[in-house]
Amino acid sequence: MPTRDASERLPLIVKVSRLYHEQGLRQPEIAARLNMSQSRVSRLLKEGVSEGIVRTIVVEPPGLFSALEDEVRESYNLRDVVVAGVAVEDAGNDSQVLNAIGAAGARYLESTMLPSDHVGLSSWSTSLLALVEAMSPRSMRTAESIVQVIGGVGDPRAQVQATRLAERLGRVTGAAVKYFPAPGVVASKEVRDSLLTDPQISSVRDSWSELTMALVGIGSAEPSPLLVSSGNTLPEADLTRLAEQGAVGDVCLNFFDADGVHVESDLVGRTLGIDEATLKAVPRRVGVAGGPRKLAAIRAALLGGWCDVLITDSNTARALLDLRAQPAGA
Repeated sequence: MPTRDASERLPLIVKVSRLYHEQGLRQPEIAARLNMSQSRVSRLLKEGVSEGIVRTIVVEPPGLFSALEDEVRESYNLRDVVVAGVAVEDAGNDSQVLNAIGAAGARYLESTMLPSDHVGLSSWSTSLLALVEAMSPRSMRTAESIVQVIGGVGDPRAQVQATRLAERLGRVTGAAVKYFPAPGVVASKEVRDSLLTDPQISSVRDSWSELTMALVGIGSAEPSPLLVSSGNTLPEADLTRLAEQGAVGDVCLNFFDADGVHVESDLVGRTLGIDEATLKAVPRRVGVAGGPRKLAAIRAALLGGWCDVLITDSNTARALLDLRAQPAGA
């Protein structure tokens, strides 16, 4: 309800508001027409808003999910959330989910990546591949460097794919690419420590502390048939032991339980890749994943602070909200 003083000025507030919002006149034009100062026009326009005479309504076009993004972001205390639309009946269709989150992720990176960014890139994943393939080359450089943050996992075919992923991201951003020329997992801690003395490997590892963004997939402890067929997985014996210890997923081979707590195992000492403390010190950690098979892993990654930006599909986002009130291990 307008105050008494405002009520006395209502006709003028309405007139100024209509001239500005409906007829498109600029403030100096309104001031000249009504023979008043521009500062008074500005004050009357502000009163129109504060008294509820002028109301701004945002009408979201179909296919956008800003309210859902806000709810997931607030529920999991994230920096940002990007949701791609996927029909409910296609929730379990990996191809549809990957295409959707790939396109949404590409738009996000193209609009938020800075020429000064040093981007850490995890190993090849179908989600990251879909995102990078959806990006378009720019005429100007959009990142400073792309740095691999984990060694190759699985057989040589998968390691070649990881290299191609980094090459493609470097090409579309115009950034220099730093490769991490090492296996992701070795037989023992002694082998790992020996490899880390190599100057080329250690120099890339040292650059991880300078990353401004990490672009990572979120893996499920139970890999998809596609990843199994590609060879981009750990040996079955390692996966079995991790599952027995409660692991539900991983980011850069850092496995965690349903609460997002790092699972300590002998794998930690055998892994050549970015560690938990270094990864979580990166200012922006963008996780790209979706689909029902990865739901538990995505939720755990968010609870554990492994990512602070999530790019996912609409069905997964709604499922994350359904799970928010449940105990993490439920």
